[in-house]
Amino acid sequence: MASVTHSSARRSRFRISKRVLPYVLSLPALLVCIGILIPFFTAVIYSFQRYRLSQPWARQFNWGDNYLNFFTDPGFWNTLKISLLYAGVTVTLELLLGLGIALLLQRRSTVNNFISIMLLLPLMTAPALAALMWKLMTNPGFGILSYLASLIGLENFRWASSPDTALLTVVLVDIWVYTPFIMILLLAGLRSLPTQPFEAAALDGVPRSFVFFRITLPMLTPYILTATLFRLLDSIQQFDIIYAMTQGGPGDTLTVFQVEAYLNFFQSTNVGRSAALLIILWAITYILSNIFIKNWLRLRERARGEA
Repeated sequence: MASVTHSSARRSRFRISKRVLPYVLSLPALLVCIGILIPFFTAVIYSFQRYRLSQPWARQFNWGDNYLNFFTDPGFWNTLKISLLYAGVTVTLELLLGLGIALLLQRRSTVNNFISIMLLLPLMTAPALAALMWKLMTNPGFGILSYLASLIGLENFRWASSPDTALLTVVLVDIWVYTPFIMILLLAGLRSLPTQPFEAAALDGVPRSFVFFRITLPMLTPYILTATLFRLLDSIQQFDIIYAMTQGGPGDTLTVFQVEAYLNFFQSTNVGRSAALLIILWAITYILSNIFIKNWLRLRERARGEA
């Protein structure tokens, strides 16, 4: 009788532990969520304040003046334009290059696997360190890239020191660092595609262009959307490459959101304006991520319907 009571008590404790276990396992996620939300809501509060570190006694709520002032501030619209232009150019070029390289390395072989691993080396380099490397390579006095440019007739090419070529230079660094990220995602997608449609197309003698645009590209679209989303959200928040190479210059040529917020906080000590810029950046990334996720879900539902 005692053994029966003991076993039933043990079963009840086991049922209780099974009931509590999901809450215990979700505790780390809850702590991470709290750790994210506290700085976020702190920034929201600061964004509604007139707050300068150099004048802490004058801190007060201005109830949205930081945001309203952006509408009449040419500097803000320049920051918005440069941020979207930078993100659009880098993601487009990286997507095209990454897709092209992935198609070249699609066939499984020892050589292709070795090349794909070697192409990941730039991705293993810290972006700020990569920017400093490129800054040395584009130095007009001793940079190897400046020397190579002089061999093809581009004497005194100013790279990041000129407003006309600063964006081009920083885009090249971004492409060098992050193209392998898109390449490896699309390569994994290509190698995971079913082989039956391609074998049937080869037996029927279907042209390669038709196979690519009507079979490969539609099947690869979810991977393309995923890679584009990750890179777009990262590019529009770019800071380390741009600041390490140009500090947002020359002038305001490359004052993207993160750089502008950094300069407002640490140079102008304008905490309210800096926080408002970051909240606007968060809103832009939130809208973009929702657009891509909705399209990805729509494609997944369509694929399930066709299956």
